[in-house]
Amino acid sequence: MVIAVLLVFSIFATLNPRVFLSPINLQNMGVAAPEIGILAIAMMLAMLTGGIDLSLVAIANLSAITVVMLYSAVASTDQALAESLTIPILLAGIAMGVACGVLNGVLVSGVGITPILATLGTMQILNGIAIVVTGGSTLYGAPQALTDFGRTAIGPVPLLFVVFIVIAVVVALFISKTPLGRKIQLQGANPVAARFSGISGRTVLMSTYTMGGTLAGIAGVLFLTRNPTASADYGSSYVLLVIVIAVLGGTNPNGGFASVAGVVLATMALQIVSSGFTAIRLSSYEYAIAQGVILIGVMILDYLSAQRRLRKSRGAPPRVPTPPPTPLAVTKDSEQS
Repeated sequence: MVIAVLLVFSIFATLNPRVFLSPINLQNMGVAAPEIGILAIAMMLAMLTGGIDLSLVAIANLSAITVVMLYSAVASTDQALAESLTIPILLAGIAMGVACGVLNGVLVSGVGITPILATLGTMQILNGIAIVVTGGSTLYGAPQALTDFGRTAIGPVPLLFVVFIVIAVVVALFISKTPLGRKIQLQGANPVAARFSGISGRTVLMSTYTMGGTLAGIAGVLFLTRNPTASADYGSSYVLLVIVIAVLGGTNPNGGFASVAGVVLATMALQIVSSGFTAIRLSSYEYAIAQGVILIGVMILDYLSAQRRLRKSRGAPPRVPTPPPTPLAVTKDSEQS
C-alpha cells in the first residue's frame, strides 16, 4: 500500500503540480481524510467478523444532527450557556452513535439477522428519522470550539489528522493486544472453532457493532469540524467509499483478517485520488466510477492470489513427519562405560 500511495501521489503531482502540490490542497487532504478513515475503520471491524455495516454513514449523520439540534436549542435562549455545554453536547452526539451500534448488535447477534440485511434496514430507518427531524433541510449551528478545533494544525499537519492516527493506533492495539480483539479475529476466521473454544459469538458481535456505532458517532462529530451544518444526506457516497477503503487496505471480506495500517494507507490513497481528480478537472461521477473499478480490481487480485496459494498448496509434496532422535549412541557409550 505504501508503494500505491507513492505511485498515485507521483502521478497527480506530475499531471498538475501547481494545483495538486499547493499547500492548501495538501492540507485539505489531511482535513478530509479523518472522517472517511474513521468510518472505514468501523467498516473494517464489521468485516473482521465476516459481516458488514451499511448504516455507518446514516449513524454519523444522525450523530451530527443530534449535536446541531441540541446546540441550537440551547443557543436560541443562551449562547454562552450553549458554548459552555460543548463537551456534554458532543458526548450526546457520540452516545447517539453508540445507541445505533447497540441496535445493530441486537439485530445481528440477538435476533440473528444477516449483517447486510440488518444494517440495510437500520440505514433506511436512521435516514428516515434524520429526514423527519430535519424536515429534509440542512441544519446550521455547532459549538465554536468544535469549528476552531477543525482549523487547528500542528505545524503543517491538521489536528484532525492527528486524531485520526490516534484512533487508528488505539483500534490496532485493541485488535492485536486485547482478548476481545483476538476473539473478534477468531470469530471471523472460523465461527465454529470459536464456538467450540468457548467464545460467545453473540457477545463478540454485539461488542463489534457497538464499537462500529461509536466510531461512526465520532465521525459524525468530526463532520461538524469542517462545516458546522448537518443534513440527512451528507456523505451519501461514503458508503461505497469506506467499503473500497476497507477492502483495499487488506481486509478480508469473509472475515478473520484486517490491517488497520492498511486501512489508513488506503484512506490516504483514495483521498489522493479524489484530490488528484479535482486537480485535473475530472468530475465526481468519474471518481465514483474509479471507486467501483478499484473495488472490483482489488477483489479480482485477491481471488487470483487465493487461487495461486491453493494451487501451490495442492502441488506441494506431502510432508513426511521427522522421526524423533534415538538415544542409541548415548546408550552404547553408557554400556561401554
